[in-house]
Amino acid sequence: MEFESVVETAGKAVDLVGVAVIVFGALIASGVFAHRVLRRHDDFPDVYRRYRQSLGRAILLGLEFLVAGDIIRTVAVSPTFASVGVLAAIVVVRTFLSFSLEVELENRWPWQRREPAERRQATDR
Repeated sequence: MEFESVVETAGKAVDLVGVAVIVFGALIASGVFAHRVLRRHDDFPDVYRRYRQSLGRAILLGLEFLVAGDIIRTVAVSPTFASVGVLAAIVVVRTFLSFSLEVELENRWPWQRREPAERRQATDR
């Protein structure tokens, strides 16, 4: 087996893991959300916020795997100027998505300090 085919297979495997993380994360988050909604013991806005956070975390983790797969395939197999440029564009878009999701999940800019847990819980209610 040639080096290029091994690297291509490894990149596709990492991509597959990324897609699986997103799919299974979405299914698990949706199942937990449905369970909490049907229980009706929790406040719906709180349950919905937790659902969005769980879904966002699954997407963020999946995006990390997808970027890693792109890097493996592009840099190791065909490091032409055009392929590296396409990779750079993909990484920029996915980084922007990751950044946006992180801001959405944390309700703060990444350079802002985290609030203590007690104060954060009080403002979430």
